[in-house]
Amino acid sequence: MPSTARVFIDGEAGTTGLRIRDRLRALPVELVSVPAEHRKDPHARRDAMAAADLVVLCLPDDAARESVALAAGLGKAAPRVLDASTAHRVSHGWIYGFAELEAEQPAHIAAARHVANPGCYATGAIALLRPLVDGGLLPPDEPLTINAVSGYSGGGRAMIEAHERDGGPAFELYALGLEHKHVPETQMHAHLSRRPLFVPSVGHFAQGMLVSIPLHLDRLTGQPRGADLHATLAAHYAGTRVAVLPPTSDAKLSAEALNDTDAMELCVYANEARGHAVLVARLDNLGKGAAGAAVQNIALMLGLPNASAEAPSRG
Repeated sequence: MPSTARVFIDGEAGTTGLRIRDRLRALPVELVSVPAEHRKDPHARRDAMAAADLVVLCLPDDAARESVALAAGLGKAAPRVLDASTAHRVSHGWIYGFAELEAEQPAHIAAARHVANPGCYATGAIALLRPLVDGGLLPPDEPLTINAVSGYSGGGRAMIEAHERDGGPAFELYALGLEHKHVPETQMHAHLSRRPLFVPSVGHFAQGMLVSIPLHLDRLTGQPRGADLHATLAAHYAGTRVAVLPPTSDAKLSAEALNDTDAMELCVYANEARGHAVLVARLDNLGKGAAGAAVQNIALMLGLPNASAEAPSRG
């Protein structure tokens, strides 16, 4: 690898691609680009891949699969690949790009030829669930409902234009066919044996995200208290950029408090008298939920430092 690593973003004109490009200015990398009029030309893209050490895919799933095949066609000269689509998040041979998943995950990402960037909702849900399942507090077959709200920037160009041009709805549920594309990766990487119910929603704000998971404590292994759940999460994420915090004093959380950062906050709200708890993850769907996670993975794959934005005060 040359002293300055070369990165080609296939799909750089989209929301995630543009944000990754902007963030890469803070890293010692050289960007390889294809002229706008040739971005769909497979020969031009193949030449860009051949000139790159790492290719980042910011494409729809089918197009991402085609790009992976295009890169593989370069044989021994094939670059490493980071895929920001859904296409490879549960695929054999791909490393899941959630660096805080377990202690060994950064090393796995650093050594991988192919890394799948996580989905934004899945990042929050897995962050909450995986340590509790692995720690024996949450049965893998527990019937779970995952609720989430995201800013409209996560909904793609049509949704962004609708909200910014016409105002859009104040709030709406979606994916009520219960087949959201983030469910398979959530189930696999949270080590769940039962498929969770996932109910996403979008609010009339540009970015920010809350993922919440209600629990009946008396159903859980050993009937843990909220403090036990908190302690397990805190131990797992000690020394990482994921913060495990006590509940806010007013028992409220704003979805937008971590906007423009790569931070993620987890907390446990518990009512011990009722035997109820709610796990909550807060993140920027465009930061740790997308471009921020991608740049974190790029830095790991290329052996580079990764400067991330600091989190603002809670609220």
